[in-house]
Amino acid sequence: MKNVFVIGMDDRNHEILRRTPTGRDCRFHQLLSLDELQSGEVDIDQLLSAAERVLDEFPGSVDAICGYWDFPVTLLVPILCERRGLPSPSLESVVKCEHKYWSRLEQREVIDEYPPFALVELNDHPSPPASPGYPMWLKPVKSASSELAFHVLDDKGFDEAVTELREGIDRIGRPFEQILSRVDLPPEIAEVGGRTCLAEGALHGVQAAVEGFVYRGEVVVYASLDSVDYPGSSAFLRHQYPSGLPEGVRRRMADVAARVIGRVGLDNSTFSVEFFYDPVEDGLNLLEVNPRHSQTHAELFELVDGIANHERMLLLSLGRDPRLAADIHGDHAVAAEWYHRRFGNDGVPVRVPTADEVAELERSLPGVRVEVVPEHGEPLSEMRSQDSYSFELAKIVIGAADETEMRAKYERCVEALRFEFVEEAEDADVVPHGADRR
Repeated sequence: MKNVFVIGMDDRNHEILRRTPTGRDCRFHQLLSLDELQSGEVDIDQLLSAAERVLDEFPGSVDAICGYWDFPVTLLVPILCERRGLPSPSLESVVKCEHKYWSRLEQREVIDEYPPFALVELNDHPSPPASPGYPMWLKPVKSASSELAFHVLDDKGFDEAVTELREGIDRIGRPFEQILSRVDLPPEIAEVGGRTCLAEGALHGVQAAVEGFVYRGEVVVYASLDSVDYPGSSAFLRHQYPSGLPEGVRRRMADVAARVIGRVGLDNSTFSVEFFYDPVEDGLNLLEVNPRHSQTHAELFELVDGIANHERMLLLSLGRDPRLAADIHGDHAVAAEWYHRRFGNDGVPVRVPTADEVAELERSLPGVRVEVVPEHGEPLSEMRSQDSYSFELAKIVIGAADETEMRAKYERCVEALRFEFVEEAEDADVVPHGADRR
């Protein structure tokens, strides 16, 4: 049995890992908790010291170290692996992917499919850049889960976004600079650091992504997925596998992704590259490069292909070829993770679906798994990793024979999941008449 240390391992993904073919021959050990990794402003040096103590005190062999979360997990893995001679990507290649400005500079060298972009310094009175112009997205050069990403339409919105960015950028920007200090940076990136912002031209069209891996320098794209927004919003409604885009578009995404991944030098790693595709103009633009596969998609692959995408991460972390047999398949033709959200104002849940209610719903709908996100009495604004405009109420994974059946299952779930809210925390112990029950 191999001892595999997973940074930030949670119960859901632990179960998925154990179901993979490689995972059946592994013992999985949590290395740092999600609270340590994601709460407040993290300290990279402290996290590394804590992780090293666990690894040094472990009585058995440390055969692999891996992770499937965004910052800081993706950046801790190569540091810890390098110290023990374990397979992993280089820290520099991961930083090239995750530093949004550096990533754009690298993309510019090998592709044309990217939006206009410009740096924005958070000084006293930064001016909106002439290019890209409005509408634009303003975001830190390093963020996670759309945190502090603002869709800006005019000067007033720009000023408001800058104010919020200035107040919040240190939470991830400061520890990211601890990472940058470990990399031999080119002068233009060293000058930018980790607490500057990037303005990017707003993209339009349908969102999609490809997943792949790099093994011994060979880049392989093995899947494409669609990301569908709520109508009139930039918040995700669902991630769906496989993609419904035409084969030619999927091939173009795979080609662009392979060129960028090769350019940044990523190796011994899974990856996910996100795109916007405009079907009217047949335009393709790269949104983001992630030096990891998506744990959000793990069960989708399991439902459709029979094996979660965690399998490839495990094989790479053990130094093995991550290619899988071509004849594997799951029980469903299509799968998606749906996001049931509350938009607009903050609220305090005074009723959330119970464990028994969720279990009964799952029993009644084959191929469905429901995760309730907020806790009773916890203000939605205090939940981790939410975007700037909405709050997740439930994550609903659905496998189905086709998209029509899948949508019907989702609507059944939303109807059955009862949430009740009040607006003020001090009133959370009582459900007033006429409380918001969305």
